[in-house]
Amino acid sequence: MQGDSVFGSCYQYENINHYVKKKISGVYNRETKKLVLNEGLVTTFHIHEHCTICVKNFYLTFGKNGKVETLYGDWDGTILGSGYPCSVGPITLYKINESAFKEVPEILVDTGTIRLDFYDNAQVDGDSITILVNKKVVASHQRLTTKPITIYVTVDVNNSFHEIEMLAENLGSIPPNTAMLIITQGKNRYELFLTSTESKSAMVRFVYDKKENPPENQ
Repeated sequence: MQGDSVFGSCYQYENINHYVKKKISGVYNRETKKLVLNEGLVTTFHIHEHCTICVKNFYLTFGKNGKVETLYGDWDGTILGSGYPCSVGPITLYKINESAFKEVPEILVDTGTIRLDFYDNAQVDGDSITILVNKKVVASHQRLTTKPITIYVTVDVNNSFHEIEMLAENLGSIPPNTAMLIITQGKNRYELFLTSTESKSAMVRFVYDKKENPPENQ
């Protein structure tokens, strides 16, 4: 929030693999505790084939009962790209301490080519991995060593989402399969530590997030 203006991002999701992410903005009246929110640009989505995206408007009131904080009210909207109305109805949102999406690291980037370097984490013990980008194999039977396994992805308005997945082909001599991922985008550099087993992969997501100036105080 800045003044009475509200801005940020929102998710509607079934789980961490099926969701829609959008820009959102609105106005909050502190005296009446009324909040009007309007969804805008769809920045990322992973949905079932039979699903459509509804761009929504929310008409909410802030409430608090003990330690439970809610936003409750109604919503309407239109189906993305068609202008047809969505089904409407009441809604109640509960404040939570942690997002479900913390289970998969998500890095916001503007535009450009991103370099990904995979190394064995700590002791080189024979770990081998397969790397997928958006569910497609880009490298397989790659042994993690002190020299990087390097791949590149490009993020821009036309390629707004990339999901990188690391699959363990074996567990090496010191289970589980662990890797250090160095991410380089322009002058920005990140380090992630990924752990995978033969039954559970490791993921990281890159999401296009155009830098915007927040609205000025009214």
